[in-house]
Amino acid sequence: MKANESIPNFKPKLREYTNFAVRETKNICKQFGPRPTGEEGEKKAQEYMAEKLRECTDSVKIEPFEVHPHAFMAWVVFDGIALIAAVLAYNLLPSPASSIVSLVLTALSLIILVGEFLLYKKFWDFLFKKRTSGNVVAIRNPEQELKKRIILSAHTDSAYEWTYTYKGGSKLLLTVMIYAIVGLLYIAVSSVIGLAADEGSLTQILGYIQFAFVPGFIAVLFFTNFKHPVTGANDNLTGCLAVMAVMKYLSDNNIRFKDTEVRAVLTGGEEAGLRGAKAYAEAHLEECKAVETVFVGLDTLRDFEFMAIYDRDLSGTVRHDAKARALLKKASEIAGHDLPFSSVYLGASDAAAITQAKIPAVALAAMDPSPADYYHTRRDTEDILEPKTIEAALEITLETVFLFDEQGLAQ
Repeated sequence: MKANESIPNFKPKLREYTNFAVRETKNICKQFGPRPTGEEGEKKAQEYMAEKLRECTDSVKIEPFEVHPHAFMAWVVFDGIALIAAVLAYNLLPSPASSIVSLVLTALSLIILVGEFLLYKKFWDFLFKKRTSGNVVAIRNPEQELKKRIILSAHTDSAYEWTYTYKGGSKLLLTVMIYAIVGLLYIAVSSVIGLAADEGSLTQILGYIQFAFVPGFIAVLFFTNFKHPVTGANDNLTGCLAVMAVMKYLSDNNIRFKDTEVRAVLTGGEEAGLRGAKAYAEAHLEECKAVETVFVGLDTLRDFEFMAIYDRDLSGTVRHDAKARALLKKASEIAGHDLPFSSVYLGASDAAAITQAKIPAVALAAMDPSPADYYHTRRDTEDILEPKTIEAALEITLETVFLFDEQGLAQ
C-alpha cells in the first residue's frame, strides 16, 4: 500500500481475525500448556508461532538469549528468610552486634527487593540456574527503501503461580505484601534505634514487637509456587495472537507499505524480569536508532473496562515516549475507544525495557490492576478469554499501524 492511500476499512473483517486470535490461543494452550521461561512449553509454543508467522511475513527467526528464570521472583524467598534471621539476631545476639546484624540483613533484603523487583535489574541472576529462552522476530518489509519501523510485541512465556492471588484474590495478596513490607520497615527502624540506644527495656520491647511480623515473613516464603506454572491464556497469549493477527491481516489483504517495515517481536522471559525485551533492545539498538522506530507492547487483553494506554511503567518509575503515547491515543480515538492513560503501578511490561534503551515505546493492556483474580494463577485459561476485548485491541493496533505509516511519530 502506498503511503498516501487512505486507510482501508478493516472493520468488517475484525471478527474474522479476532476469531483467528481466539482459536489459536486455545490451540496453543491445549497443545503446549504452561510456558515458563526457558522451559519446553515456551520453546515449543515459540516454534509454533514462528511457523504461523512464516505464512504472512518475509523473514522469521528465533533469537536465543541466556536467562536465569528463578532469579527474578526468588527475592521474595530470600527476603523472608533474611527478615526472620534479622528478628532472631536482634533478640538473641548481644548488643551492639544484635542491631548491626539485624540492620545489615534488613538492608540486604531491601536492596534485593528494589534491585530485582522494583527496578528489574539483573542483580543476582548469576547465582541461579541458567536456561535458554528466545525472541521470535518476524519482519514484513516495505516495498521500497526502509524509512520507518513499527514493532508490535507481546510476551510468549507464562508466570509461576502467585499463591495468595489464587487463594484470596487481590485482598489477600495485598494484605500479605503490606504486612511484610511494614515489618521490613519496622525492623529497619527498630534496629537503628537499638544501635543508638543503650541496652535496656526499650530495646527489648522493640525486639518483642518484631516477632509480630514473623508470620508475614513466613507467608512470603510461599508467595510464588514454582511447582505450578500457569497456562497464561490471557497473560499473554492474547497479546501474541493479536500481534500475529495484524501480520496475517496485512498478508491476507496484500498490504505492503511503501517505506514502513512492520515487525512482530514475541519475547521470552518477560515473567522472569523483562529479560527477552532487554535482550532484544541490546541486540537491535543500533538498528532501531538508524530509522524512526516505535515499539507497541500488547499485554493481557482481557478486561474491556480496564483497557488503557500505559504511559508509565516499571512501578511508575518509567515514563514512555510522548510521541508514542500520542500515536496510540490518536489511534484509539479513530477506533472509537478513546482510551485513558494509566500506569503499571507494581511490576512492569516489556515496553519499560525498550523505553529504558531510549527507543520510543508504549504499551496497551486491558487488565484489572487490583490485580484480577486470574492474574498469575491457574484460572488464566482459554475458558475465560474475552473476544470483545481482543477485537477492540486488534482494531486499535491496526489503526496504530496505518497511522504510523501515514505520519510517523509526528504529534
